[in-house]
Amino acid sequence: MQWKVTCLTASLLLTSASTFANQAADSVAPEYSSGLEQKQLVTAKDWMITAANPLATQAGADILAQGGNAIDAMVTTQLMLGLVEPQSSGIGGGAFLVYWDAENDKLTTYDGRETAPINATPRLFQDKNGEPLKFYDAVVGGRSVGTPGTVKLMWDTHQKYGHLEWSKLLEPVIKVAEKGFEISPRLATLIEKDAEKLSRFPTTKAYFFNADGSPKTAGTVLKNPDYANTLKAISKQGANAFYQGDIASDIIQTVQNAPGNPGVLAQVDFDAYQIKQREPVCSAYQSYDICGMGPPSSGALTVGQILAITESFDLKKWGPKDARSWQVIADASRLAFADRGMYMADEDFVPMPTQGLLDPSYLEQRAKLIQPGKALDSVSAGTPPWSYAATQSQDESIELPSTSHFNIVDKQGNVVSITTTIENVFGSRLMTNGFLLNNELTDFSFRTHKDGKPIANRLEPGKRPRSSMAPTIIMHDDEPYMAIGSPGGSRIIGYVAQSIIAHTQWGMDIQQAINQPHLLNRFGTLDVEQGTSAEQFKDDLEAMGFKVNVRDLNSGLHAILIEDNQLKGAADPRREGAAIGK
Repeated sequence: MQWKVTCLTASLLLTSASTFANQAADSVAPEYSSGLEQKQLVTAKDWMITAANPLATQAGADILAQGGNAIDAMVTTQLMLGLVEPQSSGIGGGAFLVYWDAENDKLTTYDGRETAPINATPRLFQDKNGEPLKFYDAVVGGRSVGTPGTVKLMWDTHQKYGHLEWSKLLEPVIKVAEKGFEISPRLATLIEKDAEKLSRFPTTKAYFFNADGSPKTAGTVLKNPDYANTLKAISKQGANAFYQGDIASDIIQTVQNAPGNPGVLAQVDFDAYQIKQREPVCSAYQSYDICGMGPPSSGALTVGQILAITESFDLKKWGPKDARSWQVIADASRLAFADRGMYMADEDFVPMPTQGLLDPSYLEQRAKLIQPGKALDSVSAGTPPWSYAATQSQDESIELPSTSHFNIVDKQGNVVSITTTIENVFGSRLMTNGFLLNNELTDFSFRTHKDGKPIANRLEPGKRPRSSMAPTIIMHDDEPYMAIGSPGGSRIIGYVAQSIIAHTQWGMDIQQAINQPHLLNRFGTLDVEQGTSAEQFKDDLEAMGFKVNVRDLNSGLHAILIEDNQLKGAADPRREGAAIGK
């Protein structure tokens, strides 16, 4: 059986930037000016998977090759990511799934976001004077841990859509956990960088560090028998093994007894936790419908706003080499992020103008604020059409990049676009039963009010913190056209929007769109990807009035295009991901 792949190890089948530039000489895609390795577009006919680690991609591909469907492969891929890429996602965290059910021609979404404990108070992340804690003082330890949702998301969706037996999906991950896997260069680098925080807790330290206290290095074989045992229990008992009994008890004890920074997670939170099936949020763009996860995610709404606002300008004519294109995209993003900060949160708790935020007339008004060639001096939230009279303040939450995204298209035409996370790199740094626990509660605003007005994304018991995760399925003529998404904290939104613009407006294939350098603006400062040809725009953008920050922008975009009875898969060259198809 011949499988087409981008890589089976972190370095296999990658070409240098100069090689890519020669191959794409006739493309409008701006080439990287650095030595960043480039990955190649993968084509297939029957099925395709793109994920952030080659071992996880391969595990999902094996399930598809055995006759499993997209949901089956999702389970195995997620569980393998939690083993080999533990810093980004896992069963101690949560996820958002956008799913195309081919049999019923239905697009839907599943919310597996973590919830705030019932015993959480509004001042959980404030000091004795009512002032917000420093970010990492809140993150590291039990205080930041929300009720995990990933296991129940996998279980519930498999019960509804899965084809292969549940236990069969866990077997390959159990085997790798017992036999061990080689630590990847990316994981090794992150262990070393985060050594101080990871070393605070004995269980975490014992897993990621050698007996002499030195961080384990790339190529070291890492075994995880505790994770294998956890998966064996889940294999036999399903989600109940995680949310009831010893595993739940161990999580709770780990959180409540975290030295120096205990949390309040309790069994009642596990008993009450539910996956929520929600209607997708879709926005019209060109001839497409851009569909994704609605609140508590801000992803689909903010991506939709950015794309709609830019439609008022001739980006197609200007192209990616004109600084005006990036100015318009940056200002559209600032306007969208201002609305995000004011209005977007868990709408089960906070009224939201969801439809008004995507109202075409409203977005046309917002677009009129942008002047090509001159950056916006200041930005504030707009007043979208809304029958609810609310007075709120801007959010102050901090969302740092980690997370993972993967896509799957199976032979039956089912499509998975899923973004999954434990929030910060290594989450809370607490580890139990072979997996890390999330720090998702720090996605809430640490303040509850500002200037006497409530903040929409304030902490409340049972509430789900706002997210920027943007798993997306693009529809064309009522059929799936593309699945795409990325990790990256609040920069996820810009990564996804920019890639969609590059493909639909500038004629790039999806690999070129993902390869292109990043230029992003969320809160006023325009981030330009360091070491790439994007740096050439710095002077022009500063002349337009932007404050420009040249920095690393480590996205992890993955995409699958469905067109003309062919599948095309792309993985981000900035990370270790791979696309595999048949």
